[in-house]
Amino acid sequence: MPKVKTRKSAAKRFKRTATGKFKYKSQGTRHILTKKSPKRKRNLRHKVVVSKTEVPRLMRMLPYS
Repeated sequence: MPKVKTRKSAAKRFKRTATGKFKYKSQGTRHILTKKSPKRKRNLRHKVVVSKTEVPRLMRMLPYS
């Protein structure tokens, strides 16, 4: 049986937690921050958990995570 290749683009963006969920950094924090409110920027700082409908797709992309 051959090895399954990991999608490197997904490996750089998603991390798997100990409980099997996937987390990622929120988008919208790189530039054009002056028009965003402090509350909005503060909430974008945290990691977000991927919805359970996307988990099977991520498991195929990241077979060894």
